[in-house]
Amino acid sequence: MFQKQKMMRKVLYTLIPIFLFSIYLYGWRSLAIAAVVFPAGILTEFLFMKQRKKKVSEAVLVSCALYTLSMPPLVPLWIAAIGIVFGVLFGKCIYGGFGKNVFNPAITGRLFIYITFPLVMTRGWMVPGSFGRLGVDSVTSATPLEVLRAGETTSLIDLITGLRMGALGESAIILIVLAAIYLLVTKTANWRSMISTLVSFLVLQSILYYSGIINASPLESILSGSVLFIAVFMVTDPISSPKKKSALIFYGIIIGVSLALIRDFSLFPEGASFAILMGNTFGPLLDDLDGKIGKGKKVKA
Repeated sequence: MFQKQKMMRKVLYTLIPIFLFSIYLYGWRSLAIAAVVFPAGILTEFLFMKQRKKKVSEAVLVSCALYTLSMPPLVPLWIAAIGIVFGVLFGKCIYGGFGKNVFNPAITGRLFIYITFPLVMTRGWMVPGSFGRLGVDSVTSATPLEVLRAGETTSLIDLITGLRMGALGESAIILIVLAAIYLLVTKTANWRSMISTLVSFLVLQSILYYSGIINASPLESILSGSVLFIAVFMVTDPISSPKKKSALIFYGIIIGVSLALIRDFSLFPEGASFAILMGNTFGPLLDDLDGKIGKGKKVKA
């Protein structure tokens, strides 16, 4: 049924511990969201590919996993289902399937429901820990990003250990770092886009912080929200990112800078989805410019 893709399987391996940690944090909510997202996403690609007599790619499993881990724990299940169907269909299938899509399917789906159902997506939090028993109905506490925006400080220990409110998979900092090491060592992910995203984000946040413009320190900024999660798993998507070396660096810079600016100056508490979409949009152009400059041709404006 599935088109075998060894690289995608390695990404899945690194996401399993993060998903298990989300179960510890949010209990049955993580399982319920995954139980809805995976069948909906796989079925969407299956129906599309069946008409073309092609197999479903294992990449759709990665898209479903990333999308699941980017969900607020209290998101209604029907909204989660709508998002993954939209992401797989309009972020991937309409371009012809695996390898032809411009945009990351998981981000496409998340951004669609983020804009369509903003209150749910920005207020669907619950207190993490003990398999969700610490506060299934609690939405009164603020996420670290909201705390930092208000000029208050948050516990670095909680940020590092992942015991703070947020999306299902974004707070597992230690596991995300270990996943990054594995993906880089096995050459599953490209270090250029990953590192340039993190460095550009940190540099801009440092400038804004030490200039007194923002309240969040660079360390708090990178440990809060989904910066590390998207840098490791979504920026490095080999399909929706550029293919050439220097283009990957500029691609990461676009995402890192966009993420910082959207997070710090817009109404959105987290700009990760918009930043990835911005990078995806410029990806083909960066490859084109890299090729022209590399051949010594004059690039027209």
